Parts: sequence; C-alpha cells; structure tokens
Amino acid sequence: MAKWDNMLSMLWMLRSGRKYTAAQIADSLEISVRTVYRYIDALCASGVPVVAESGHDGGIRILESFKETPLFFNALELKGLVDAFKFAQGAGYPYAEELEYALKKVENGLHEEQRHDLSRQTSSLDVVSSARAPSVVPLLRNLEQATNGGRTVRMVYRKANAEQANEREVDPYGLAYNRNEWYVVGFCQRSQAMRTFRVERIEQLELTEARFDKPERFSAAAFFREQSERAREADGPLAAIRIEGEPDKLNAVCSHWHMRHYLVERTDREARFLLDVPTMNRYLPTYLMTFGTAIHIREPLELKRRIQELAYGIAKHYEDDRD
Repeated sequence: MAKWDNMLSMLWMLRSGRKYTAAQIADSLEISVRTVYRYIDALCASGVPVVAESGHDGGIRILESFKETPLFFNALELKGLVDAFKFAQGAGYPYAEELEYALKKVENGLHEEQRHDLSRQTSSLDVVSSARAPSVVPLLRNLEQATNGGRTVRMVYRKANAEQANEREVDPYGLAYNRNEWYVVGFCQRSQAMRTFRVERIEQLELTEARFDKPERFSAAAFFREQSERAREADGPLAAIRIEGEPDKLNAVCSHWHMRHYLVERTDREARFLLDVPTMNRYLPTYLMTFGTAIHIREPLELKRRIQELAYGIAKHYEDDRD
C-alpha cells in the first residue's frame, strides 16, 4: 500500500476513538513500527492532533477536540483532480476559476513531498483549448442560473452565416458540451419547438420574470442523441458495418459527430456499427473514401461495392483526362 494510503488508513483507525500501540498499527498496516512514528509526525504536521502516551494505559490516539478530518488524497487521486481541472479549463467550464481556488486549498494542505510528487505527475499532461470569446463564461453562468431557477431567457441570437441576429425567448432546459462547443437546449417560444443554440452565437442574454417547469429527468446529452437518430434517412432495415484499421484511423471514424452514435462494439483493430441502409448508402461511401487504404471495410458487401464503384468512377474520370 502506498504511503498516503497507509496514512489515511491509520487516521481512520485512530478516529474510531480507540487507543492503539505502534505495534498494533504496524501489524494492521503491514509496516514497521519506525514507519508508524514517521506517519504520526506527518499527521501532526498537517494539523491532526495525534498523541502518543506511554505507560500501562498508554497508546496512540487523537484528541477529542479534533472534530473534522482533513482531506487526504493519494497521489493518483490528486493527479486526477489536477488533470480534471485542466480539461475543465480547456472546455471553458464556467466555474474553472472556483475550481482552481478549491485546488489551491487542497494543495496548501499538502506536505512538500506531496507537492513535489503532484507537480511531477501532472507536468506531462496539457489540454490545448480553442480560443473562446470572454463573454462565454458569463453567458454559461446566467444560462445555468436560468435553468436551475426555471426562468425564461430573452436572447439575441445570430445563426451561422446569418447577416442579422434575431430576438427570441427560450426556456433553457440544460447545457451540453459537444464537439468542443457549448450548447443550451430548450424550448423556443418563437418556433414552439425544442431547439439547440450555440452559446458563442448569443449576442445578448437576459433573464425574464417568466417561469417554466423543466421536464422531469431531462438530459441534454440524451436530446443530442435523439436528434442524431432523427437525422437518419429512414427507419428502414439496419446494416451491421464492420471496419478494420489502425487504432488512430478507427478513432477518427468512431469519433465522427454522426458515426459515434451508431458504434456498438470497438476493439483496437476493429469497430462495429449499426446503421440504417439508406443513410449508409448515401453518406458512408464518400466519407470512408477519405481514409484511403488506411481502413478496410469487412462488411456489408453492399457498402464495399459502393465504395468500389465510387473509386472506379474517380479513376475513370482521370483516366479519360489525358491532358
């Protein structure tokens, strides 16, 4: 067991209120008595009032005045917290600053050795974030406030490539981070339908006094999945698609914004999808052609033939062009 895990186990033993001898603790944790006393020194340095009493009724215990246990994390738990902050910051998480302050509080309670270990273990991971408008953070905070409070918002929203923005009132049901972008999902009163709005395209936002009741157990992630399902060409027969390739190429196929919803099984060298035949025939041949010989379609035969026809057509086109 790692040092910090042993220290935490020792702390919980002492919090039971019983007295333990150093030998009893050493036997329980399978460490030496000398190590037990080193741990006592470390706990005392972190503010835990551990006392070691000699004599017949002596032993190691924690003073009764100690009510709250300081947070102790092992090395991997600390690394997970710091790395999670990096991802949150990279995604433009609206409470990244508060998360950073919380981490600093945790780090302030660490020993010098722990700080050194933490710096060493987290220095190799970075998250490269895309540039975001400074307005996104306050927008996300206000949208979350409106969502939690059930308040309708009035927004000025500009669609992609639109020359002019328009105003609309929306009941925000939830926020989602999808494909490196933040979205708010809600009921648009202008169109009288559920809609998704990219937060970066909101030019103005204000909370109104109007109230709404959010559907029970609403999930923005589930809504995105349902929208992808509706984008299929038909509900008709499904085809099992099996693709082989190098892991990095399969990663690209499986992470495609549309294909990822139809992934049913994945190994290092193979991915299986279940997709309706009309959508498969219309979109997949052209998309999968972009991978060239880096992937291999194992099934269905219909998809392989359509890719062959497409490749032959392209080759024939340039074969006839003698210039």
